Amino acid sequence: MRSQDTAARRLASIVSVAVSEYGLAVDKRGQLISAEEYAEVAGFLENASEVAGRLEGRDAPAARAALQELIGAVKQKRPPAALEQYRASLLAALGDAAALELPSAPLDTAVGRQIFTESCASCHGSRGLGDGPVARTLSTPVPAIGRVAGTPNLTPTLAYNVTSVGINGTAMLPFGESLTPQQRWEVVNYVYQLRGQPMRLPSQVAGAGAGASSTAASIVALLDSSLASAKRGNVGRASDGAFDAYLAFEPLETVARAKDPRLVSSLERSFGKFRVAVRGGDTGAATRARNAIADALPRAVALASGSDEGAVTMFWQSFVIILREGFEAILVVGAVVAFLIKTGNRKRLRSIWIGAALGVVASAITAVILKTALAAIPASSEIVEAVSLLVAVVVLFSVSYWLISKVEAHKWQKFIREKVSLALEQGSGGALMLIAFLAVYREGAETALFYQALFSQAHGAALPLTLGIVTGSVALGVVFVLFYRFGVKIPMRTFFAATSLLLYYMAFVFAGRGIRELQEGNVLPMTPLPHVPDISWLGLFPTVETTALQSVLLVLFAFALVKTFVLTAAPDPSRK
Repeated sequence: MRSQDTAARRLASIVSVAVSEYGLAVDKRGQLISAEEYAEVAGFLENASEVAGRLEGRDAPAARAALQELIGAVKQKRPPAALEQYRASLLAALGDAAALELPSAPLDTAVGRQIFTESCASCHGSRGLGDGPVARTLSTPVPAIGRVAGTPNLTPTLAYNVTSVGINGTAMLPFGESLTPQQRWEVVNYVYQLRGQPMRLPSQVAGAGAGASSTAASIVALLDSSLASAKRGNVGRASDGAFDAYLAFEPLETVARAKDPRLVSSLERSFGKFRVAVRGGDTGAATRARNAIADALPRAVALASGSDEGAVTMFWQSFVIILREGFEAILVVGAVVAFLIKTGNRKRLRSIWIGAALGVVASAITAVILKTALAAIPASSEIVEAVSLLVAVVVLFSVSYWLISKVEAHKWQKFIREKVSLALEQGSGGALMLIAFLAVYREGAETALFYQALFSQAHGAALPLTLGIVTGSVALGVVFVLFYRFGVKIPMRTFFAATSLLLYYMAFVFAGRGIRELQEGNVLPMTPLPHVPDISWLGLFPTVETTALQSVLLVLFAFALVKTFVLTAAPDPSRK
């Protein structure tokens, strides 16, 4: 069985390298641009045919047929994009036996440097500049893999696959037998250190740098592989494949969500349903989820890869993002500000402004960290989002409980004069400042990532994007003023009840979303809960883990209501 796995994985690696190199040989119109690169691709595919002949099992004929279709497309000099469908079909036929082996442990730069020095530096040079002592004796120039400008099309997956299978007719030998997958990733990681780039694993899962459309094809291939494992009863492989497919979707997610959040939310729910189904052995539900993802992916790809939108379109996208993402923050901050004014604690407004300002700064810092230091950690943005959501749940619920406990307090005016001010002085003011911080931070970090993606994608669109940000911010200011002006006119008892319910509602929604983000980041399992609807605006998802925390909040809220309105109801002053 082990030899079969090796043949399938080697075939997948060879074909991935061939498809990547084909883009250097033939342009998008199908015109030959490099006879040397084309000959190299032909050599790879000849090797692939030899390896395919060693395949066994019921899927081997389908894999060989897919390979022959790919070879035929190369002979016809089809455009590079057309080859991706054949590669995806081949990977689907090979199944989980050909799945890309990701690192099994954290990568160590020192280990990668040692292996590189011993096995690669003689040709590539100590800094990967193609100037090793053996390089000058070779007839084929050694590429400068340690410099981005020297090999601009090098992706982590391509580097790993080339390291695994080598390049025929050159001094680049295959290390698939002499180095373990972990050791090969150590080398690739060290090469990326030399290049001054983070090594992003989702790109590796997605494929060898063939763009957003090839990412979509690879996602479907990973889903098919996962589904095939589920049908064979291999739940572990199926679950891993489902998570790999979601990681492959991540590079598309940020830009697509910025433009169409409903589409991305729908895709995320389908990925979640797929993972739950394959883990539960429900191949029918998994197939339906797989088809839903395949149907929606082309739209997500178009959003992620489209960079030719007009200025008006870019303006509206920018405007809607800032308005949409900032509205939840305005709801919370506006309610807190109105609360402070209404209870005669204007002096505490300064704490709210500080909390909001710190939220903006922290959002920007987090966005930078997610794009740099945490870029190589799978689902890092989901984990950061989950942590901020769950912290917000604790703070929002505690303040909601504090507010609702005051709805029936006796002698309102005396309470306002004495108790509210005292409570704020003793720490509630700090809690309210923390709410302002979290309200801004949890929305701001995601917003910053959206704008990073848009500015980097839409060349020459800085002006409409900036105008959208400014205009959207003004609109948010108008919403805030409405809270400020009209919130203080609401009767005290009604105001406290409404504010408490708003904060509790947001805590309930954040609880479901926070656990869901941890599930999407593969930190928590997804245990299906039949007959529970999927209502995203309520943060309600059909899993045991999400509803468990929300059930606790419901019990605590019921306790607060009983304690406030039944056990400690204030006496009627008219009966004195």
